[in-house]
Amino acid sequence: MEKTLVNNVMLAHERVGSGKPLMLIHGFPLDHTLWNETASLLKNDFDLILPDLRGFGESPAVDSAYTMTDMADDLAGLLNHLGVEKIALAGHSMGGYVALAFAGKYPQRVSGLGLVASQTLADTSERKDGRYKTAKQVAENGVGVVADAMTAKFSANEKTQGEIRSLILRQSKSGVMGALKAMAEREDLTLLFAAFDFPVALIHGDVDELIPVDRARELKAARSFAQLIELAGVGHAPMMDAAEKTAEALKLLK
Repeated sequence: MEKTLVNNVMLAHERVGSGKPLMLIHGFPLDHTLWNETASLLKNDFDLILPDLRGFGESPAVDSAYTMTDMADDLAGLLNHLGVEKIALAGHSMGGYVALAFAGKYPQRVSGLGLVASQTLADTSERKDGRYKTAKQVAENGVGVVADAMTAKFSANEKTQGEIRSLILRQSKSGVMGALKAMAEREDLTLLFAAFDFPVALIHGDVDELIPVDRARELKAARSFAQLIELAGVGHAPMMDAAEKTAEALKLLK
């Protein structure tokens, strides 16, 4: 992976393929390798950019508090470094929150948006409190707390569960804690989403335990010309449990 200093953050990223630029943004608490199988199916259609968000994978964490918009600014800085002005973004779960923040701040740079197992809603007060509680538990006991709580909710597939758990356990405590707090403070971007004038693909498993498929259906209702792709029997990791279908859906952003 290459590493680039942007916004005083050393951001690791991989670039592969050729065609229209597409950035694949990983979810919480994972890294860019989540996309490996799907990326291999897209590299003949897209110039793929796969970053590790700050605090995840090979991108070091920062000590100060930050927001989804700060993480979006990191990606804008990375694109500046790479000489990419306009790009399609596909974000998984938290990566969708970052993609939405990017599209809100830099709409002129977005050629399309894919939300994969994601949503536009902010946390409820109960969910927000839960994230801060989890961050405290991670500080005291490590990222295994999150791995234990989340792994089975990603997928019913045992192979996927093993891969997800391994991914979680290799992340840093500070990165996981920082992202939890950033997600807790994110804004509701539903109205912003409804005003987007570029192509949108909503890709969601119909048995997602972490973000219900109803969130994607609500977004389809809010923006009728968004394309909704529901994946039967798929949970919160479509790019792992249904890589081919996820890749085909993302080709809608070409």
